[in-house]
Amino acid sequence: MKTITYYSKLILIACVFLSTALLVKGQEGVEPYKNVSLNFDERADDLLSRLTLEEKALMLRYDSPEIKRLGIPAHNFWNECLHGVARSGVATVFPQAIGMAAMWDKEEMFSIADAISDEARAKHHAYALQGKRGIYQGLTFWTPNINIFRDPRWGRGMETYGEDPYLTGELAVPFIKGLQGDDSRYLKLVATAKHFAVHSGPESTRHSFDVWPSDYDLAETYLPHFRKTVEHANVYSVMCAYQRLKGAPCCGSKFLEGLLREQWGFEGYIVSDCGAIADFYKKEAHNLVATPEEAAAMAIQAGTDLNCGDVYRNLVSSVKQGFLTEAELDVSVKRIILARMKLGQFDPQEMVEYSKIPYSVVDSKEHKQLALDAAHKSIVLLKNEKNTLPFNKGVKKVAVIGPNADAKDVLLANYYGYPTEPKTVLAGLKDKLPNSQVDFAQGCPLAPKLPYFDIVPSDYLYTDGTKKQNGLKAEYFPNLNWEGTPAHTQIDKTVNFAWWTTPPFADLKYDHFSVRWSGVIVPPVTGEYAIAGEGLLGFDLYLDGAKLLSCRGDHELQKAYEYVHLEAGKSYDVKIDYVQNNTEYPAMSFLWEKPNDNLKQEALNLAKSSDIVVLCMGLGPTLEGEEMRVKVDGFDRGDRLDIKLPAIQTELIKEIYALGKPTVLVLLNGSALAFNWEAENLPAIVEAWYPGQSGGAAIADVLFGDYNPAGRLPVTFYRSIDQIPAFDDYNMAGKTYRYFEGEPLYEFGYGLSYTKFEYKMLASSQSVTAGDDVLFSVEVKNTGKVDGDEVVQLYVSLSDNNLKNSIRSLQGFKRIHLKAGESEVVDFVLTPDQMAGRDSHGIPIVAAGNALVSIGGKQPDAKAIASKQVIQKEIKIVGPSFYIQE
Repeated sequence: MKTITYYSKLILIACVFLSTALLVKGQEGVEPYKNVSLNFDERADDLLSRLTLEEKALMLRYDSPEIKRLGIPAHNFWNECLHGVARSGVATVFPQAIGMAAMWDKEEMFSIADAISDEARAKHHAYALQGKRGIYQGLTFWTPNINIFRDPRWGRGMETYGEDPYLTGELAVPFIKGLQGDDSRYLKLVATAKHFAVHSGPESTRHSFDVWPSDYDLAETYLPHFRKTVEHANVYSVMCAYQRLKGAPCCGSKFLEGLLREQWGFEGYIVSDCGAIADFYKKEAHNLVATPEEAAAMAIQAGTDLNCGDVYRNLVSSVKQGFLTEAELDVSVKRIILARMKLGQFDPQEMVEYSKIPYSVVDSKEHKQLALDAAHKSIVLLKNEKNTLPFNKGVKKVAVIGPNADAKDVLLANYYGYPTEPKTVLAGLKDKLPNSQVDFAQGCPLAPKLPYFDIVPSDYLYTDGTKKQNGLKAEYFPNLNWEGTPAHTQIDKTVNFAWWTTPPFADLKYDHFSVRWSGVIVPPVTGEYAIAGEGLLGFDLYLDGAKLLSCRGDHELQKAYEYVHLEAGKSYDVKIDYVQNNTEYPAMSFLWEKPNDNLKQEALNLAKSSDIVVLCMGLGPTLEGEEMRVKVDGFDRGDRLDIKLPAIQTELIKEIYALGKPTVLVLLNGSALAFNWEAENLPAIVEAWYPGQSGGAAIADVLFGDYNPAGRLPVTFYRSIDQIPAFDDYNMAGKTYRYFEGEPLYEFGYGLSYTKFEYKMLASSQSVTAGDDVLFSVEVKNTGKVDGDEVVQLYVSLSDNNLKNSIRSLQGFKRIHLKAGESEVVDFVLTPDQMAGRDSHGIPIVAAGNALVSIGGKQPDAKAIASKQVIQKEIKIVGPSFYIQE
């Protein structure tokens, strides 16, 4: 069988070689830019020479239209795949980026990215066959976000790989490689490292803020991981950030372009963040130039090749007004042409192996398993007093309490796709315990005045004021404007639809229709109701003839709500106008939150009657995220004003704890929280992040012992914002484990297991000459009774020289699996740059002195060292000093 497989592969390779040879032979007489026998550089030069000035400007728009006369297809550069292909219909959704970082697993990062890029390629080619080349349908992805999560208040920090530049770079490199592929000729996708540079909130001032970090912090914290993605992953695109850096907007900074292209050897293209170039001239933003023409010229001259926004529609005018030369424009146009050629857009598709990836990979069985594996690996066990966990599966009654217990949005976070089988915590526990009674109570909202929505049930909906028939009248139109006679009319009991790519009726196009629901709603009790709609792509909701809600958004589900006072038994006219226009996930829901003063008591009653309690608390993507309109105290445009677990949650937790039931707190959130009372009093705490489509199943596996958790924190959990400097202070002093001198709630790199590991140093040098590498070999043994993973971490401290450096710095890690009683030898090699500090001139140098190396499953402390969970070795560095060339 192996022989047959071997020869089959040889035949396949021969066929590919032969077909390529025939294609090359048939190139005689074709335009050079179409000639596959020429290299991409030659072909790009030829195509560039054929473009008019107007066409060149079109090539530099993110929504680049077709140029028919040259056979250039339309291409929309805007696509997202932060933790799965996003905003493009069905896709496998992996844990949010911060959760993937908590895996501390480079191999898993590559596997996830490889799966994502398979789905992305398959979806793109399916779109292309339908003539679709719009937003979220192309092959250029604005992922990953590798900004440093320097402050837990930043709402977008959940999109990053945490607070450490070394960890971030080491995880970003395999992720980018998995996205871009390993073909010698073609890119699988274009990955984009963003946001360059020194960007991490606040969201409220990102369009006008001017950041002035020290040269030391710039070199040691804000730039190393970006450099690594260029030099070690060959990332083909970089997105410049909104804010200014030392006076210059990042998308107009020649300093940043110089770093990328001249110092680091970046060969790809730079794309602006969306609307960032318009900020150059907007009075409420940077206000640096007077006109769009000047802004466009400034960006091009600083190397920003592609514009997300509409400023580059003024490029022709920029040239004609003398702000820009056509030769300067040509530099950017060629870079974009090369990128599109490397994606295979100008070659026969049979030459591009990636074009043959079948659509069946999308949300496939294998990818679902990978999503579950990733969710398993991302979970961090923070506390397990008296072995509270794992729970016994023979338990009779389980209380699942909290606003995150049955919420799908906390699985998906932001920048997400739409899985076919999302699994909430409640659903996961019910699957895990088919012979137990598993009941749910919300208990409280995530935060005051943040509604918890349910579908408006048919019991309170009627087709008209006679109240004879439940449901709403539904009219389905084959157009986008509810015009003419509806193609279909029926009674829909509720409005809770997700049609995917199957239209509601066979004679309607799934991506081109509108629906109008009308009737009356009759509230059961008097009080304040939160009335909401959630849909893709847009809807208007009317109550008693007045427009209550109007929502138009991107290709993620958009939710809008308002509080209204309704009287019990009174009929209110309701109308919902929904439009579906070219999205892959037509969906609409009519939601409400009824007045309920008994949420806490319902939860307490359930807990009293149950054997164990699973509390699902934390935050949610309705509270933290990108430049959001949040109407909740303590939150500002997606950022947080405090890092405490909302008090309304702690109040409920305290009362449930007082019942004396075995209790675990499961946190679902995208950023570090301060929960001091819970950490001191509750027996078991689990951090699950926003865990992706399989999060509920993974959490259930951990709580009941079918998976031994081994995730590690990629950020510091502080006790209070009083421990850290102001949010808008980009100086790193006092922030992150590298510079924080206080006592955290839980430190970076922390995470428990259901087993124990011990370390033993096998080999290391007593001294090393400055400029040489040094090898460390350690034996790691699972001394417990349970198989499990261990994350081996290496930290370096330089404390006895006059160089500027951090308290300690992560410089190596490896996730390994050990059976009970099993050992494994792990090797680390420290290079000179990993033992360097910076002198008074900011130059990195390895100087004579001592370096303290700590290796273990966490950062070093007295208890960990005494229990052999961490071992330390002091290495003497002997001179002369060695300067690191940057």
